[in-house]
Amino acid sequence: MLHTPRARRGMATSPHHLATEAGLRVLREGGDAIEATIAMGAALAVVYPHMTAIGGDGFWLVSRAGADPVAIDACGAAAGKATISLYKDKGHATIPSRGPLAANTVAGAVSGWGEAFALSREHGGRLPLSRILEDAVWHGENGFHVTASQHELTASKRAELIGAPGFASTFLDGGAAPREGAMMKLPALARTLRRIGEDGADSFYRGALSRQIAADLGKIGAPVSGDDLAAHRAARRAALSVGVRGARLFNFPPPTQGLASLMILALFDRLGVGEAEGFDHIHGLIEATKQAFLVRDRHVGDPASMRVDPRDFLDDAALDALAAKIDMKRALPWPQPANPGDTVWLGAIDGNGLSVSYIQSIFFEFGSGCVLEESGFVWQNRGASFLLDGDGPRTLAPGRKPFHTLNPAAARFDDGRTMVYGTMGGEGQPQTQSALFSRYAMFGQGLQQAITAPRWLLGKTWGENSVTLKVESRFDPALVAALRGAGHDVEVLPAFTSTMGHAGAIVRHPDGMLEGATDPRSDGAAMGF
Repeated sequence: MLHTPRARRGMATSPHHLATEAGLRVLREGGDAIEATIAMGAALAVVYPHMTAIGGDGFWLVSRAGADPVAIDACGAAAGKATISLYKDKGHATIPSRGPLAANTVAGAVSGWGEAFALSREHGGRLPLSRILEDAVWHGENGFHVTASQHELTASKRAELIGAPGFASTFLDGGAAPREGAMMKLPALARTLRRIGEDGADSFYRGALSRQIAADLGKIGAPVSGDDLAAHRAARRAALSVGVRGARLFNFPPPTQGLASLMILALFDRLGVGEAEGFDHIHGLIEATKQAFLVRDRHVGDPASMRVDPRDFLDDAALDALAAKIDMKRALPWPQPANPGDTVWLGAIDGNGLSVSYIQSIFFEFGSGCVLEESGFVWQNRGASFLLDGDGPRTLAPGRKPFHTLNPAAARFDDGRTMVYGTMGGEGQPQTQSALFSRYAMFGQGLQQAITAPRWLLGKTWGENSVTLKVESRFDPALVAALRGAGHDVEVLPAFTSTMGHAGAIVRHPDGMLEGATDPRSDGAAMGF
């Protein structure tokens, strides 16, 4: 569905309409953008279970009108028992992507809800957490209809997930993927969310609920323990930023790939492209992506283990040097190693100008596949991105944070507009951000048009294993031929494929008007009043 609502008092967007409705209800009741975003994140963990869960991680950018954003890092670290020898002694050359050994990092998302809730209180937020989680609890208890994407993802991944503890009894119907439109209830998850609402987000990590979660993890043989949960805290951090024509961009620091997202647009800005949708626009962004990904893959990982300051790559001289390497006629040979991922992006802006760009993820679809018996939710497999060899910032060690494809984005324009935007889609997240922002901000396309327009993706992403340059079939065949002629290994995919991610955006104009858009490739909506 396509939505471009305009409003003055509040707006929310997410990849599922029931989650957006949960956020809008909070805004209508006087809640702020933070409270609305928590409501959406919790609701998505119920009604979009293939894409996110409370057993995952989250990253926030929260901004007051005219101010730089506060970044909230809700990424869990590797468990104390998650050592290289744990895997190599069991004969693994890499960390399994499914099953209990894939559930090797703390789930940080709920701690991020708690830290964001505290930040809301500092700025006058007043709704109780139990009210904020009300819609999520209701949908878990009373049921929700399975979407086409949930059916399709469950069917395509069933063979690799069916053996994971708790998966079949929770997410399959008689051993098969539930049909589109079927009613699904998640009562155990609803009980857990109700307890979080009553006892606070901290109860997930310390107290009776955390002991239940730790016991569930122990039953399935996951490395994460109660001590790991108790040691976890979300943290407020400084966002990364860079200037482009007419705006300042903000994104999340390592362990996310937010650096790459900023670099792509800053490099493209230096190429002097003056027209949208032509060869120079698409080729220029693709080549900027390659330069940014080379930096990302060489340096970005656990921030405490990195040997470089990511801000150094956003320096004018560093960006100028990389931009000079881009050949506007020929493609740089590719591929490089790719990173998969499954995620949801959601955002909100309220009538006071408080804005939120938030991303929440379990890595692969359904994460590790392991559903905690009593607690009722799936645990992420983000730690499968760790390496078992080498000594770089992505090598597994207890207490290290895994590399994340997640990166929430925001922008502040010279003319007074503010914007929050983002997408799911692993490797595609920075690329979709660059497509959306360049079309809207640099070339003047409408917000919905910028999201709906055909997209491309270099490398591997959600649901795809190849590392080609993928383009939607709606592109002009002459442009596709020009890309191939320049040396790009082009693969044409169907129109509006979910491979290109589920994007969304909200813009607040200087007069207070709010404009939002959501992706026709998703099940979402943008709603305002």
